[in-house]
Amino acid sequence: MRVYELKQKEVINTCNCKNIGCPVDVGFDPVTGQITELVIPGPGKLCSFLGRDSEYCIPWSCICQIGEDIILVNIQEECCLKKL
Repeated sequence: MRVYELKQKEVINTCNCKNIGCPVDVGFDPVTGQITELVIPGPGKLCSFLGRDSEYCIPWSCICQIGEDIILVNIQEECCLKKL
């Protein structure tokens, strides 16, 4: 699977069945070359008109399953939400 294909899948949190969004980037370990996290834009400010000030950084270990259309993750959203 290519990163381009990951970016087209919706991420669903299995803890609350909420759609978090689609990945925009991945984090990786430069030493091993392994993917370490998925980066997903956080909630928008004022109905998304003023951009975003946070993003979800979901550790690879929290991914439960990658399907054809969705990625299932098991996370506590407040732990993975990081300010930009």
